[in-house]
Amino acid sequence: MRIDILTVIPEIVEGAVNNSILKKAQENNTATIQIHSLREYSEDRFNRIDDYAYSAGAGMVLKIEPVYKAINHLKSQREYDEIIYTSPDGERLTQKISNQLSTYKNIIILCGHYKGIDQRIRDHLVTREISIGDYVLTGGELAAAVIADSVVRLLPGAMGDETSALTDSFQDGLLAPPVYTRPAEFNGWKVPEILLSGNDALIEEWKLQQAIDRTRSLRPDLYKQFDDEQ
Repeated sequence: MRIDILTVIPEIVEGAVNNSILKKAQENNTATIQIHSLREYSEDRFNRIDDYAYSAGAGMVLKIEPVYKAINHLKSQREYDEIIYTSPDGERLTQKISNQLSTYKNIIILCGHYKGIDQRIRDHLVTREISIGDYVLTGGELAAAVIADSVVRLLPGAMGDETSALTDSFQDGLLAPPVYTRPAEFNGWKVPEILLSGNDALIEEWKLQQAIDRTRSLRPDLYKQFDDEQ
């Protein structure tokens, strides 16, 4: 899989995608993540990529030309399954969306910045808009890193145990059950006896019930969706 990230501040994204699982995925050729500075596509001799909005109000807007040139340059080299714009008014990122994106071959993530991008890019080039939550960040770089991480970790070969991602929260519509490790007792606090029983069937039943109970208690909105699907 290939992910191209278009950004005003590459340094913010670089630290996130060149460490941990994302670094491993790139080293073993499971994924390719390329970060592109939009300033490289500026037609301004000072490499400016923003301008004032036509309407009144504070804040600058990413100009149409450098974004258009960057996307067209990438599209001339390969076909893309999705061109994603990180935006507060996009659809909320969910595990279901990450699962879907992980099946694609090539995607572009365009990081929002300033007051946003010229609407014509959104109208004519962007194919999907994604938000990571109902709040505003200085730019879309952190959101792009979150999307990339949530997608790449699902790829075969990205993680040491390829089944690990399948047991994460939200994969089955539920929060993950609590987890424990050695020692079995610490400071008088004990691991649940069922986990020490060696009975895999009973342990799986316990884990499912814990997941259901935790979801019902902590995320009633998720539990309602899960319950409606049963």
